[in-house]
Amino acid sequence: MTALSYAVHDSATMLRRNLRHIQRYPSMTLSLIALPVIFLLLFVYVFGGTLGAGLGHGFGRGAYANFVAPGIIMLTVAGAAISTSVSVATDMTEGIIARFRTMAISRASVLTGHVVASVIEMVLAAAVVTAVAVAVGFRPHSAVLGWLAATGIVALFALAVSWLSVALGLVARTAEGASNTPMPLMVLPFLGSGFVPVATMPIALRWFAEYQPFSPAIDTLRGLLVGGPIGHNATLAIAWGLAIALASYLWARRLYNRDPSARS
Repeated sequence: MTALSYAVHDSATMLRRNLRHIQRYPSMTLSLIALPVIFLLLFVYVFGGTLGAGLGHGFGRGAYANFVAPGIIMLTVAGAAISTSVSVATDMTEGIIARFRTMAISRASVLTGHVVASVIEMVLAAAVVTAVAVAVGFRPHSAVLGWLAATGIVALFALAVSWLSVALGLVARTAEGASNTPMPLMVLPFLGSGFVPVATMPIALRWFAEYQPFSPAIDTLRGLLVGGPIGHNATLAIAWGLAIALASYLWARRLYNRDPSARS
């Protein structure tokens, strides 16, 4: 077997390990689905009538469900970073990584297993949240290609967020600390185009909302699934996703390859 074959085989083994952890401890997965669903129900049924009317003349709760669902989907991806970060930090602090370092396995496979399992978890959670959104009034009318493109955007950001959460888990000294460091990611959909139109925000906040990573991704999902202009948002979303994924991968690799005594 070549070095690449060994790396792929070891990564598949680590992926199975992490998927079994997810299966054995479903509370984390349930919580990352439950929180977006709670926000979805809250914003559609409590605020949807008022916020939907603000979208334009004649709009209401149904229109707001179409507007907010893409933001909730991306919030699901952002929220999943916490479980990944905690999982990585737990491995680092409980000694299993030290054991892996002594074994004849590909060093890259340990982090790759975490990332691929996290991406699978995020995409499945986003699918469940999308189904709930449809049940409460979300009415996408996209063709198959639109759904595939939307899935690609979600998967790309899931990959980017996964590598970032792995790096945050590596840099944290405790699992408790790792549960706090990804929290700012969950704020970004709120400070973007996820819940209200960016044009309604004050100028300074509007500038931040327009240029932060989640806004173009949300606007792209909205355009793909319910129609409307996408413009340059797709290009920006892809660029942000690739940039975050690459930078986070390099950061995570450097942290993982450092001297283990540097954590103490």
